[in-house]
Amino acid sequence: MSRVRLIAVPVAAALVLGAILLLATGTDPLAAYGAIVSGAFGPDGIGDTLAYAVPVAGMATALAIPLRAGMVNLGGEGQLVLGAISALAVGLYVPGPGPVKVILALLAGVVAGAAYAALAAVCENRLGVPLLISTLLLSYPAMSLAGYLVRFPVKDAGSSLPQSPQLSARLPEIDGVTTGIFLVVAVIAVYAVIDARTPGGFETKVTGWAPRFAAYAGIDRPKLTLRLLAASGGTAGLVGAIAVLGFPYRFIDGALITPQYTWIGLLAALLAGASPLGTLLAAVFFAALTSGGFAMERATQVPRELTAVLQAVLIIFLAATSGVFKRKAKRA
Repeated sequence: MSRVRLIAVPVAAALVLGAILLLATGTDPLAAYGAIVSGAFGPDGIGDTLAYAVPVAGMATALAIPLRAGMVNLGGEGQLVLGAISALAVGLYVPGPGPVKVILALLAGVVAGAAYAALAAVCENRLGVPLLISTLLLSYPAMSLAGYLVRFPVKDAGSSLPQSPQLSARLPEIDGVTTGIFLVVAVIAVYAVIDARTPGGFETKVTGWAPRFAAYAGIDRPKLTLRLLAASGGTAGLVGAIAVLGFPYRFIDGALITPQYTWIGLLAALLAGASPLGTLLAAVFFAALTSGGFAMERATQVPRELTAVLQAVLIIFLAATSGVFKRKAKRA
């Protein structure tokens, strides 16, 4: 069964269920869905959609990289925040011209995220701690450290909020969208080339398809785990650096966690089966749902939380559909 069919069935089912829920509230489904589309891609909403899609697509790619091999990185939030706080430190304390500081801050975010994710891989390879547990639990120290820093040592003295001073080193914007979007697209392009054209990409896919066969074929899983987690964490750290170097040009405690970039990114990666282009399209789809939900709420008085319900139902249908078709394939 093609991947297109696997995705189309749960998407259609989720939209039908959403229509039923809308009818139950006395709302015209076509009007509600039309408001989502116009709110997400209309002239007044496309900027917000793209701005939200940048971190979502970045985090979706970060989580798709190990997911391609069947490894789930649940520590995206910690790696994202650590990358952001590292970029902030460079922006505040490293001397030099603005463009140089921007480049150094981006590199600091990548290195910090990669090193922290690699620590989770070491915990699995050397200590036997499952990757799900090590990545998830390592997020909390990173988020707590960032919260402490912006409340005490690097707090903006002129503000009562837990936030840092504004950075002078900044990524430029185009119509309200950070130019970091080009960095995210570049990372996705590199991921696509490695996935399709290199031995490492082939090893990753084989490990995801059949771990036991991969081990029998001589693929070194510990090295692969370390490499994939470092790439995943580095991408997450880059997203955090982009967020800090973009508007409002500061680190605000909780600002990278509340929008749920990591978890929506994980949904996008799961929906696309961790394929590079599919992950990008799924991330834009979820970003459009979130952005368009505000327009739907204004136009129809339906709570925007319906879009979150659609996202959850979509993943449930995807898992169920995948399982059904796999059983049919085995019987055949």
